[in-house]
Amino acid sequence: MVFSRFVEVGRVVLINYGPDAGKLATIIDIIDQNKCLVDGPQDITGVSRQTVSYSRISLTDLTVKIQRGARAKTLKKAWADADTLATWEASSWAKKLATKKKRANLTDFDRFKVMVARKQKSRIVAAKMKELS
Repeated sequence: MVFSRFVEVGRVVLINYGPDAGKLATIIDIIDQNKCLVDGPQDITGVSRQTVSYSRISLTDLTVKIQRGARAKTLKKAWADADTLATWEASSWAKKLATKKKRANLTDFDRFKVMVARKQKSRIVAAKMKELS
């Protein structure tokens, strides 16, 4: 399998550390071998234009067609044209993150209800398996 996620202008990234952790951004410019300039756009993802180290981002498979140093308005239009947010929401990576966040926000009673439901499901499956064999 050939590597296809390159650090390039227009690459959509997931910020994995800092105050914007868990948010999407787009690489606008490459500063050097350690840092890049990213922008949300602010209206859509909540990430303002800033310099970010490569160690604080994860490259996604998504890209948008923009020029180097694109304005926020141009970036917003490119995101709308490519339907980037919907594509991200449909990806398995985004679904896993959403599930992880949902599970982290469960209360003690919610965890109890999940445990009871798993036990009931296990009991039903075991009964069907016994019936079939």
